[in-house]
Amino acid sequence: MNVPLKSLYTLISSLLLVLTTQGLLSQRLQVSSNGRYLITQEGEPFFWLADTAWELFHRCNEQQADLYLKKRAEQGFNVIQAVALAELDGLNDPNPYGETPLLNNDPSTPNEAYFDHVDYIIKKADSLGLYIALLPTWGDKVNTKEWGVGPEIFNAANAYTFGKWIGNRYRDFDNIIWVIGGDRNPRKNSEDVNIWNQMAEGVAQGAGGYENTLMTFHPQPKEGGGSSTWFHNQDWLDFNMHQTGHCANKGTYKHIEQDYSLQPVKPVLDGEPLYEDHPNCFNAKELGYSTPEDIRRIMYWNVFAGAFGQSYGCHAVWQMYTLDKEPINGPLRPWTAALDLPMADQVRHLKNLMLSRPFFSRIPDQNMINGDQEENNDYKIATRSADSTYGMVYLPTGGTVNLNLSSFSTNELNAWWYDPRTGNSFSGGKISKSNALKIKAPTSGKGHDWVLVLDEPSKGFPIPGKRL
Repeated sequence: MNVPLKSLYTLISSLLLVLTTQGLLSQRLQVSSNGRYLITQEGEPFFWLADTAWELFHRCNEQQADLYLKKRAEQGFNVIQAVALAELDGLNDPNPYGETPLLNNDPSTPNEAYFDHVDYIIKKADSLGLYIALLPTWGDKVNTKEWGVGPEIFNAANAYTFGKWIGNRYRDFDNIIWVIGGDRNPRKNSEDVNIWNQMAEGVAQGAGGYENTLMTFHPQPKEGGGSSTWFHNQDWLDFNMHQTGHCANKGTYKHIEQDYSLQPVKPVLDGEPLYEDHPNCFNAKELGYSTPEDIRRIMYWNVFAGAFGQSYGCHAVWQMYTLDKEPINGPLRPWTAALDLPMADQVRHLKNLMLSRPFFSRIPDQNMINGDQEENNDYKIATRSADSTYGMVYLPTGGTVNLNLSSFSTNELNAWWYDPRTGNSFSGGKISKSNALKIKAPTSGKGHDWVLVLDEPSKGFPIPGKRL
């Protein structure tokens, strides 16, 4: 049968459009040329907006996973963080289909039936345009430390073997981002660092080499450092990750600043901040639970300090809590009821804001703010493009900020006020360049955070929050 060339071209184009719409032509991500951000194969900026769903593979059946992934995709998330060998007795407590991940808890003999379910979820995520930040194992399989049910099953040899197996299994999945570790810092005078290195090397080998993997390490909270403490100079580590913990009064931006200054340059982000609906500092009785304004502050701090994206988490969702499960640290509601908490719908506004201005040239710049600041929850933070065609200042409680705009080249700037709660913007008029300009936010007080956006008029940038 002879098919006209034009008709064949139309058929192929239509098929490609369908596949792209369904997310089946995911583009592998890579580090940008300046070493600060992630970029797609087509050169588009990728702002990491992740949800932590650690128990997704372990506790959700296909229908539950479908519901969860569809919801998060609708809310603007683009990465889901999940664990193959899960935390909550993930070796011995079977998934909804009665399967455990390993035969006889032996890392050299994975259970195909268990990983068939993992395959399903990863493919479903791909169809919705979601990447999976895949942890091969939770850290208690290497180091139970003071909690975790383990058992400790990994050594350097079988960590490499398992890493190679799982790397090979998912080598052709373009929506995989690899995350070694799992809430455990390597112990001093132990084999932990070597075990994690061997697992990472195995993943890279199985996936076809470093060029086919994008990889990081998920640590516990650590003052002054995260993954960079042990692995910054490892070839397998493409970007650094922090866990800044579950307290509302920590200066999380310091962690980002620390890694931003390291050589060689690598991207950095906070992969586990304060979760929504989480007991503050694990002490609900005295400190209550987290609030949306606390979570927003942490996220904007991190990104303005130089992070290439931000992870979100909800206390009920990470553990996929249901009433028939043992609760971990007092979740307030089942996970399905927690999907629409305020911050789950507000985090997209941060991504939209950052993508509404040139992405790869953005740098942190505290010199835009005059005077010393107390390191408290009112700490204001600034970022701008390297050529000063735009700048942004985050005011956690509104109020007044004293700005130094001397880095800008034009004498007049367009000002906008961006609302992190709604994603709406309104004009702040035109302002004149000054090295000591006081500007007052529309409102002030706890929960009244604002972003001041300053643009060079000739660039014609869109309203903040609207895509370029």
